[in-house]
Amino acid sequence: MATTIKNKPWAGRFTSATNTLAEELNASIGFDCRLYKYDIMGSIAHAKTLKRAGILTVAESAKIIKGLKAVEKEIEAGRFEFLVEDEDIHMAIEKRLTQKIGAVGGKLHTGRSRNDQVALDVRLYLKAECGEALTLLKQLRKTLVSLAKLHVDTIMPGYTHLQRAQPVLLAHHLMAYYEMFARDEGRFVDCMARVDVMPLGAGALAGSPYALDRDYTAKLLGFSKVTANSLDAVSDRDFSIEFISASSIMMMHLSRFAEELIIWSSQEFGFVEFSDSFSTGSSIMPQKKNPDMAELARGKVGRVYGNLMTLLTVMKALPLAYNKDMQEDKEPLFDTIDTIKAVLGVVAPMVKTMRVNKKNMRRATVEGFLTATDVADYLVGKGLAFRKAHAVSGKAVRFAIDKSKTLEELTMKEWKGFSPLFEDGIFDAVTVESSIKARKISGGTGTASVRAQIKRAERELKKRGRAL
Repeated sequence: MATTIKNKPWAGRFTSATNTLAEELNASIGFDCRLYKYDIMGSIAHAKTLKRAGILTVAESAKIIKGLKAVEKEIEAGRFEFLVEDEDIHMAIEKRLTQKIGAVGGKLHTGRSRNDQVALDVRLYLKAECGEALTLLKQLRKTLVSLAKLHVDTIMPGYTHLQRAQPVLLAHHLMAYYEMFARDEGRFVDCMARVDVMPLGAGALAGSPYALDRDYTAKLLGFSKVTANSLDAVSDRDFSIEFISASSIMMMHLSRFAEELIIWSSQEFGFVEFSDSFSTGSSIMPQKKNPDMAELARGKVGRVYGNLMTLLTVMKALPLAYNKDMQEDKEPLFDTIDTIKAVLGVVAPMVKTMRVNKKNMRRATVEGFLTATDVADYLVGKGLAFRKAHAVSGKAVRFAIDKSKTLEELTMKEWKGFSPLFEDGIFDAVTVESSIKARKISGGTGTASVRAQIKRAERELKKRGRAL
């Protein structure tokens, strides 16, 4: 089966129609239709640039722009028919424009190619969508800071190897994720500096023969600069790869955070409980309250990683300049944006509404011998070498385990049995409060240090983010 070629913009060279199956494989209209707003935005700017270059008259430019705005209204009203035979959003809009305003619509494509047109559309789209994602990421960071402020006195176990290690403040733990997400924001902002480059005027690959003022076009579209090489402008998608890479790192951080919340919400831990609004039940077990939203946040990282590998693989061996393989760039990018926005949109309110069980957190801290290092540090303060102090503390822990005691419950006689250096001060040293208080070093879990971290974060969040 074949389809007609009479309406194809490239039909002049061909004598036979496109096979139906080939046309379906070739078409991207099914997914690049979401670029319509940016395609029209770019076309309006191009029409103004063509007028500035004397290629369009004032009346022609105005008629084209009016027609483009009318097409945009049709799309937004749901009256626009997207057809496979139109191949992509660029040709679909141009065809409808010509139907509405006549032959003058055919002048719009002067001086440009779908190659630089699609590169422009994707960059415009990515600038806008990344701005929304950054807003959601900032909201998550604000939520973490607000929650940390409420828990500067909540003591919990810190872990290594998922084994109880040392006492920390819950606020300190939350601020660790704040720092991760702050770096994620920085990666997105850095990426946007490379997205913010205008490719229109590169043509198919060699540039345009018309005297188009590219800087003028860039200014109309809000770009900070124009591409320096026409071949590069149409043949690379490293800016999309970089965006998905930054998204992958952020999703990794979100997945780690979600994993901890899932563990903490289990009955075995009982540190937190999610609100009913962000939980689900079981179809068979009435007692269940499942952390599905956190599990989805943890699980969706896989599709973002997959999108990164997809686009890296698509681009890995392409010769210059444009190749049809690059049509495969959009779905991974679109899916990544949809995924990170969905996850970010849920995690912040999920965290904000969860209940923290301070009692269980403290109990786990006291029962886990988490101040054993503080025992060693106490002996170091008495002049004993740390390695010897470590061994003494380890013996005390072993003894306490055998006697089913905590370190706080050991008597002075028992302490003296491990070392004559122990004095009454040991009873204060082994409390979780003293352990926290001792770590007042910058960046540590000491209360004053954590308060300083929170204040610094609040100052950062008040600063106006970089415009995208």
